[in-house]
Amino acid sequence: MAMPTDPAHLLTLAQWFSPAYPVGAFAYSHGLEQAVAAGRVGDGAALGDWIGTVIGHGAGQSDALFLAAAHAAGTEAELTAIDATARAFAASKERLMETKLQGAAFAKVTAAVWGAELPELCYPVAAGRAARLCGLPAEPTAGFFLHGFAGNLVAAGQRLLRLGQTEAQALVAGLQPLCLRTARAAMHGDLGRLSASAFLPEIAAMRHETQYSRMFRT
Repeated sequence: MAMPTDPAHLLTLAQWFSPAYPVGAFAYSHGLEQAVAAGRVGDGAALGDWIGTVIGHGAGQSDALFLAAAHAAGTEAELTAIDATARAFAASKERLMETKLQGAAFAKVTAAVWGAELPELCYPVAAGRAARLCGLPAEPTAGFFLHGFAGNLVAAGQRLLRLGQTEAQALVAGLQPLCLRTARAAMHGDLGRLSASAFLPEIAAMRHETQYSRMFRT
């Protein structure tokens, strides 16, 4: 992955996709809570496999593609069309809510701090557009985006499973190469190549909507 040459750009990306950035990422498990309740994910190894599937074959790779397309968009009409496609690609009601609310929160804070005026966009589209406005390259932005996503799901797993801090950090580190490969593979930004084959995570997100007792919003 080609990294920004300006250290300030690297620090900006680290800040945007850190757990401290107020997009409310801690409130979402992306269906993981239902997977744990159903017994599909019961330990660290299963958690790593689950997250790897989401990143490499599900929402992670599609979000990276939406981010790259938004970064490359030359007109507001193009950006609006990309955002509409991203919303349509959300497989369930609460997954759509997740990406819309996180995108709105990201846009609000980024506009206030960096002056990057953003319309109402879903999360990966807002991130890609903000990176374009702030002069940040697309590939590292997608890499940081996916790494932040992986870290958030591991943190959710820590609250749902018997998972210690060292094992959790080892999982995040182990997912780094996949985040980099997925980001790089999305750089063509061609939405005609959208696909997803992580069916169980999407079904888990749907079932989570009617789960009797839950900690997370998705």
